[in-house]
Amino acid sequence: MGLDARAVGERLQARFGNDIVAVEADAADPWAEVAPRALADVCRFLRNDPEMRFDMLHCITAVDYLWTDPKKSPEYPPHVEVFYHMSSMTHRHRFVVKATLPRWKDDVPGELPELPSVGSIWNTAQWHECEVFDLSGVRFTGHPDLRRILCPEDWEGHPLRRDYVMPQEYHGLRGR
Repeated sequence: MGLDARAVGERLQARFGNDIVAVEADAADPWAEVAPRALADVCRFLRNDPEMRFDMLHCITAVDYLWTDPKKSPEYPPHVEVFYHMSSMTHRHRFVVKATLPRWKDDVPGELPELPSVGSIWNTAQWHECEVFDLSGVRFTGHPDLRRILCPEDWEGHPLRRDYVMPQEYHGLRGR
């Protein structure tokens, strides 16, 4: 039997120290927030450690937190959170890793935030990273073929961004 979520969090904190921003072992989906710079190393550790063996990545998702209520902004600035849902087929346990990014790289509007690719850790991540890039506008550095897979190559913007505006027309076709 593998480790429970609390033990997974403790092992991550012992190994990666301040690169583990937070752990919530009692959540419905237990999770750890990881500093973006440490993401690939943490994921590799989670997959390779014999007591954890997170050998299956189910999905990668992203949520854009762009607040329209100015009262929330000072304490919780706009940002993007990227979630990695994984499980161990060997030990029958699951865990979520998340990384928080600014909405724009270096606070330059239009410059997509970046995370290291984990496609070399789990092959399935390559497809999920393309989906998150396409729909949520997160660039995965080191990805072997990062491109749009759901929207056309010449599509402008990222449809799951809170400030996305659906085009009125696309190649002569009327939108909404």
